[in-house]
Amino acid sequence: MRKGVVVLIPFPFTDLSGMKVRPAVILRASAHTEDCIVAFISSAPLKRKRAFNVELQPSKQNGLKTKSYIKLDKLATLQKGIVLGELGNIDNTTMQNIDMLLKKLFSL
Repeated sequence: MRKGVVVLIPFPFTDLSGMKVRPAVILRASAHTEDCIVAFISSAPLKRKRAFNVELQPSKQNGLKTKSYIKLDKLATLQKGIVLGELGNIDNTTMQNIDMLLKKLFSL
């Protein structure tokens, strides 16, 4: 598992009341730990543009079926073992944009 891979994962609700299987993008996965950091991907249409959402068009490369948004303000650290499968990969240009937005989000 490596950075930029789109996976299916049971993603927890923010109030921890449950979870739903959703696509997510791997932001960090170390060979030395059992955990990975992921960002939630949603296909729900946006009511307004948000600073930390990255739009994705469906493609064979990323494996998504509909226009979606990576929500960089919806992150989770989860065990790699709960990943249900891989859908595809995020392209290099989008990953560079994600890296830039994460630096901005965390004021780095």
